[in-house]
Amino acid sequence: MFEKKEYVVTSIDGDYAHLLEQNNDAAEDKLVARALLPENIREGSRLEYEMMMYRLTE
Repeated sequence: MFEKKEYVVTSIDGDYAHLLEQNNDAAEDKLVARALLPENIREGSRLEYEMMMYRLTE
């Protein structure tokens, strides 16, 4: 139910960030409010999503 997913920030557009899932070949762009993400993300940042929280990994 709460599986871990890995994402890369592909772009930042104002108050939103575009994320691409790394573990899924058919992944689609996911738009996420920056308020839900760690403050210091930038394009190319890697994130883990687990237990309904995003965590910066690189």
